[in-house]
Amino acid sequence: MPSPSSVVPPPPHPPIRGRAPIVSFLAARRVDVLLLLVAIVWGSSYLAAKFLTDTVDVPVILSLRFLITTGALVVISLLWKRRRISLREGVVGVVLGSTQAAVLILETWGIAGTSATNAGLIISLVIVFTPVTESIAFRVKLPRMLFVAGVIAVVGVCLLVSGDGFVAPTLGDALMLAAAIVRSIHVTAVSALTRGRGFGALNLTLVQSALCATAYTAAGHSRVLAAVRTFSAGEWAGVVYLGLACSVFAFLVQTWAIQQTSASRASLLMGTEPIWAVLIGLTIGQETLALPGVLGAALIVTGTYLGLRAETHHRNLLPPHSG
Repeated sequence: MPSPSSVVPPPPHPPIRGRAPIVSFLAARRVDVLLLLVAIVWGSSYLAAKFLTDTVDVPVILSLRFLITTGALVVISLLWKRRRISLREGVVGVVLGSTQAAVLILETWGIAGTSATNAGLIISLVIVFTPVTESIAFRVKLPRMLFVAGVIAVVGVCLLVSGDGFVAPTLGDALMLAAAIVRSIHVTAVSALTRGRGFGALNLTLVQSALCATAYTAAGHSRVLAAVRTFSAGEWAGVVYLGLACSVFAFLVQTWAIQQTSASRASLLMGTEPIWAVLIGLTIGQETLALPGVLGAALIVTGTYLGLRAETHHRNLLPPHSG
């Protein structure tokens, strides 16, 4: 199976007469645009999660989130009359669901046990870890600029979240580091296990979601039942948003898009999540951003852009059937 970095993308779409330039650009870059939308949605999830964690346990939030996600995916599957989940899709879905569940639980507990500065910096290391895991998994040498871009982005995140200053390492820091490593493995695994195998993004996402729902509900079933009886309208709105927008939409798009591009490119695009989290916090959450944060956001954009250029240039130079 060819590695993600050795797959030459299809030729650009020819311009269509009468189509506005911006529409043509978006059509040609639809995978990148959709991955950016995933980053925006995940960036917005911080406000919803922050609201919920003030009154609800983490396993309860994750359980209800994925129960809603799984129910929605079942409805979508029935409406679209998709083919049944094959045995291979089921096995791959369970593997990817396990890594996804691990990422979310490590990340959520990690945030609760460390400072915002350390959490933002450590989880952003996924931008650097993914090219490493991809290079190891596919035995390919990635361009040096890709790693330089990752370092630039990490420095940007450090500035972006440096308002409270650094604190001594804690258990939460270790959990965030583990989450970053597992997330990079998850993104690489999606690419390695699904590319060129004709798996349906909906089927894979449904299996992953069902596994997450089962694991989280089993971890706190009594508290889940109590929460269902006592949730306010605002809490239900937060959980539904996490379940539909941050899970159904985001996971479907992520699973499909990673099959169309490389894991490194997808990781760089989704690595812009901290920028959207800050922008949403400034506008909706009415937070403030100091000069270091502005410089950090600029570095993240710069690092992402340089990484995308390096990855695209490297992939286009390789012959169609190399690796």
